[in-house]
Amino acid sequence: MDRIGSIQYLRGIELKRDSVKSFFKYPFSLPAIKNLSSLEFHPKVTFIVGENGSGKSTILEAMAVACGFNAEGGTKNFNFKTSDTHSELHNYIKLVKGIRTPKDGFFFRAESFYNVATNVDDLEREDPGLLSSYGGRSLHHQSHGESFFSVFMNRFSGNGLYILDEPEAALSPSRQMAMITKIHELVNEGSQFIIATHSPIIMAYPNAVIYEIKDEIKKVNYEETEHYVVMKSFINNKNKMLDILINDN
Repeated sequence: MDRIGSIQYLRGIELKRDSVKSFFKYPFSLPAIKNLSSLEFHPKVTFIVGENGSGKSTILEAMAVACGFNAEGGTKNFNFKTSDTHSELHNYIKLVKGIRTPKDGFFFRAESFYNVATNVDDLEREDPGLLSSYGGRSLHHQSHGESFFSVFMNRFSGNGLYILDEPEAALSPSRQMAMITKIHELVNEGSQFIIATHSPIIMAYPNAVIYEIKDEIKKVNYEETEHYVVMKSFINNKNKMLDILINDN
């Protein structure tokens, strides 16, 4: 990894392959992991994309836990646990850090966001005023999409390391576009993002590195991703695609 990359927070990860007993057992059998040696991250934005079950969320979870974040999400100060379901992969991940240390950070994962929102309410009761950094309203008192967006817009700040797992899950297309704007603002304020996503909108952020998982994990251009190709094909050939998908003959 080059000298310029050393100024970022997280330069990459390496899999301690010699310590893995079997690549036929979960999580090492996942496509994203069984052929993984290392991943280098962009100083600003890195995307990891792939089909459901490919292992992208497992990689993000392991990376986040190795960084000191709660496995279910939140900041490094969150230590709650509602279900001990995270894999052992974090024990086999080596973080390659830069010379900078982030002043802020957050691990956002859509599937356990409810648990994070509950913990925020619990912490607010113990330490009144915490909610102000999340927009001033209980995340449970907002719609799913509103609460997601409130965290992005209010909790994230400059000079931070943000690991996001499927942040688009509850966001409308317009909110996904607004998220691009917010990401760009924070990048300009010294933040770094590593994002697993299915959204062709979010992954369109310019000058980012995109890793796509198929039989292996490799760097691709935006227009080469399966997400972009499928979405473009559907929108440009809607009637033909629908005829194929719901042909009753």
